[in-house]
Amino acid sequence: MNTYNQEHLMTDNNSRLSIAVLGTGLIGAAVARNLAHKGFQVRAWNRSAEKAQRLAIDGVQPFDNPADAVRDAAIVLTVLKDGQAVIDAMTAALPGLRRGAIWLQLSTVGGEAIDTLAGFAADNGIVLYDSPVQGTRQPAEQGKLTILASGPDNGRDTAQSVFDAIGQRTIWVSDKPGASSRLKLALNAFVFALTHGTAETLAIAGALGIDPALVIEAITGGPLDSGYFQGKAAAILKGDYATSFSVENGVKDARLVVEALAGTDIRADLVEAGLARFQRVVAAGHGEMDIAASFLAGA
Repeated sequence: MNTYNQEHLMTDNNSRLSIAVLGTGLIGAAVARNLAHKGFQVRAWNRSAEKAQRLAIDGVQPFDNPADAVRDAAIVLTVLKDGQAVIDAMTAALPGLRRGAIWLQLSTVGGEAIDTLAGFAADNGIVLYDSPVQGTRQPAEQGKLTILASGPDNGRDTAQSVFDAIGQRTIWVSDKPGASSRLKLALNAFVFALTHGTAETLAIAGALGIDPALVIEAITGGPLDSGYFQGKAAAILKGDYATSFSVENGVKDARLVVEALAGTDIRADLVEAGLARFQRVVAAGHGEMDIAASFLAGA
């Protein structure tokens, strides 16, 4: 593996790090904007080109293909749907990738895929930081993501400078990629339990002839209360399913949890039930809505 230092990572014409963001969906676009606003040189690519092009107004330079986007970039961020999308983008980017570049992999890809990506990085002289994020659209827009980071000590300061621009907290999990992606699966299981629990509780109240608003009133200020509960419950009562974390992505991530536990002595009963609930929501035509649409799962 090539060694590198801070000077190597600077651009030729100024002192700002050049960063390529591959994937400019809900999270990726917010990440790219925050990096540009913090003074980084930001280049971007997205499979749907217009999404990257919209970022030009924020000082982000859009490109039509991954190889051009990463060319001469010191750091590459991937913020894509799943492991296959990440490996496809990085394979396409390979002709433009600088050997020794730092790769911050922010997508939720699961345990098997992150191991594949780590092998790809090692084979091509890229320094991988497994760094999925905790948080959805609003925290991403506010630069308040939590980053779960795993990767080598050498280069960590540079990675941290990027994490500081997009998040409010970084948890360093391990010095080797893989641990962060596995921690993200466990945390997503908790997110799904909270989401489905909130949605189902409000639905039960309504089915029993009770105003669901009374559920919120009873929980508010007590030991069961949380900001997450308040946000999802309020959205459900308003019928506001604007997407921060889509049901379709919920299906993908719940499957990753179930698949990761294959061969262990643990069965994720709540995740499996929640996956079935998400699948009913998708079948009803609501897959692009926020996961609060668990409320719409019906029978």
